Parts: sequence; structure tokens; C-alpha cells
Amino acid sequence: MAVPKVLLFYAFTPLADPEAIRLWQRDLCRAHNLRGRILISHHGINGTVGGELRDVKRYLRTTREYTGFAGIDAKWSAGSPLDADGLSADFPKLSVKVRDEIVSFGVPDEIVVSDKGVVGGGTKLSPPELEALVADRDVVFFDGRNAFEAQIGRFRDAVIPDVRTTRDFVAQLESGVYDHLKDKAVVTYCTGGIRCEVLTPLMKARGFTEVYQLDGGIVRYGEYAGNSGLWDGSLYVFDGRISMDFAPDARQLGTCTVCATPTNRMVNCHEPSCREQLVCCDVCRHTTNAGCSSHPALVAKA
Repeated sequence: MAVPKVLLFYAFTPLADPEAIRLWQRDLCRAHNLRGRILISHHGINGTVGGELRDVKRYLRTTREYTGFAGIDAKWSAGSPLDADGLSADFPKLSVKVRDEIVSFGVPDEIVVSDKGVVGGGTKLSPPELEALVADRDVVFFDGRNAFEAQIGRFRDAVIPDVRTTRDFVAQLESGVYDHLKDKAVVTYCTGGIRCEVLTPLMKARGFTEVYQLDGGIVRYGEYAGNSGLWDGSLYVFDGRISMDFAPDARQLGTCTVCATPTNRMVNCHEPSCREQLVCCDVCRHTTNAGCSSHPALVAKA
């Protein structure tokens, strides 16, 4: 029986020829029937791929044979059932591209990467280390994701920056709105840890004095604590699943944009040109075309 899996991974390591890595990764994914998205730059690699468990394992094993990727940070989650062709239903296609950054903060020249990873980042905390710090200190959780992702899940009492894209963070940090946090213990977190790898050195360079990052991100913490820890709600993910829970009966933090029912489900705005993500319950998802403020919901679904 096929076991569908989704693999989330990244590695910060200097790459002299990103285009050569792109071609290798594209061919490797095709050879193992994988779909997903992979970004490559001079800073390293960042990807999410899905497929049958055996194929994904073979892909990861081969990728780790490349010296710079030997210690690649990899996290696993259950995928949706494979489609009729035996391919991941969570991704429409395979996309492998070269970019200036593997996570787009808009400051590629500010980030320094060595063979040990990003230089000058925050202190990494494992899930147990995070809980020990919270028990012992007054800390501030700082969400390193886009604001809409926090609508359905977040760490308790976290600061949620008003950002629509990762590129908005630098302007937020430089605006002065978070200057009152610069002398506090700040713990950053994001989906799988990669955004915090870049966010934390940017924060330190702008005067934040005690900065930590949750190693492995929300995914690793959720695997550790389920619904019984410091995390509340569901996790937004950038694939066909849209959201995932770490245990049954996760708290529902979101409110349906159509009927105001509590829910942790999210959908795309019905307008094809719009990139807004909306909280929408299962009932409204099947009976309306949910829309954002610029494209109001259509009462009857086509």
C-alpha cells in the first residue's frame, strides 16, 4: 500500500554553481516521481516535496550524499492520498528554480553563509530547551511568518507582525514599532525554521540583543508537544493541504470570513488574480466562493 509523505527541508551552505544543483535536483525528483517546490541560491537549498514514502526516502538519501547537504534539516508529515498516476496530490507540479535567496527577505547581500550555516543568527532552541526557557524567564514569542498564517495557529501571546510577505519584515523592524522588544528575550518561530535562520541575524543587526530561534520550527515543536504545549491551533502549510494539525481536536482559533463560525480551515480567494488566503469553514467552502474584502464572497458556489 502506497504511503504518501511530504518532506520539508533546507540547508544553508555556500553553493558555487546553483544552476548545476538545480538541474541535478530536477532530474533526481523526476527519477523518484516527486512533485513540489525547490529553491536554490548561492546560500543553499529550500524545498518541500511529496510522493510515495519509499521514493521520498530515496530522494533524501541521495541529496544528502552531496557534501554541503549532508546535515540537511528534514521534517516529515503525512501527505494526501496519491493521485491516479501515483504522484503527490498536494502539489500540482514539480518546480525547481534558482533565486537570489532561498527565503525572500529582499536582502541577499546582508546574509552571510558558511559551511556551518548562517553566520550571526539567533541561539537555537530545541522544543525541550524552549519550554525550559519559558519556565525560567519572561520571553516574547515573535512570529516569523506572514500575518495571515497566524490566524489559525500561533504560540500563546505571540507578537504577530503586520506583514503580508516575508519581504515586509525589514521595513517592520526598521520602523521602530518593535523597539520596546530590543532589550527583551525574543524567541522567533516559523513553519520549519528556515525563515528564522534569516530573520534572527537581521534582528540582531538592528539592535535586538537577546534573540533565539525555535530549531526545526513549529513542525518540530508540534511533533514534540502535540496540543499540550505552548502552541495553539493548526499550522498553515504551503501546499494542497493548506493546514495541518499535530493531534486531534486542535483548538480552533480562526473565524470563517463568510459566516463567522470558529474554524482552522483556509482557502484561496475565489478571484484567480488575488493571492489572499482566507479562513473559511467546511460548510462555506462547499457552498460559497469565499472572497477577501476586495472580492466579496459569492453566496452560491458555481
